[in-house]
Amino acid sequence: MFTGIITGQGQIIEVAALGATTSHGKRLVIRAPEGYLDDVGLGDSIALNGACMTVTTLSPDTRQFTVDISAESLLKTTGLDTPGPINMEKALRANDRLGGHLVSGHVDGLGQVTHFAQVGESWELRIMAPRDLGRYLAYKGSITVNGVSLTVNRIADSADGCEVSINLIPHTVENTALGTLKAGSRVNLEIDLIARYVERMVTAPAAAR
Repeated sequence: MFTGIITGQGQIIEVAALGATTSHGKRLVIRAPEGYLDDVGLGDSIALNGACMTVTTLSPDTRQFTVDISAESLLKTTGLDTPGPINMEKALRANDRLGGHLVSGHVDGLGQVTHFAQVGESWELRIMAPRDLGRYLAYKGSITVNGVSLTVNRIADSADGCEVSINLIPHTVENTALGTLKAGSRVNLEIDLIARYVERMVTAPAAAR
């Protein structure tokens, strides 16, 4: 489990294929901030742009670690197959503060940035989410964008999907990789965990309740 509060910005520095076909995944080499890996062990979970991954090799001295991503995970996510900046969060511990909201690290769908511009001291981020995720999105509800826990300020349903508007304070733009987004960028989305269960309770057949 995670909270959607980014604990470090990393950099994918190498992407290597694990095989010669499209059914093979990739191995990522990631450089972490100074000291970030001091309390990380082999097999630990780290969310990368919102997708939970397992540390497969570790080199704190060079600030590098690797993860292996399956072809299925690559198909369902974005931003994990090319070098570049990446949001990172270590798995939640039992005694940690829950500063964001409960996040599973399982990407529910891909969204596309429709607008990203500064408004006053903050930034407005608008994302078109898939239609099938629209029923989970609500005014002042939570959504995870590339691993970052954010609050929905407005929603607008259309034939193309559900557009959500989000306000980013300067701290978020400066301390996550969201500042590199632009119109047309694809992002990983995870809906609120509670909304998922509420939807199931409401729509499940009576025999399954």
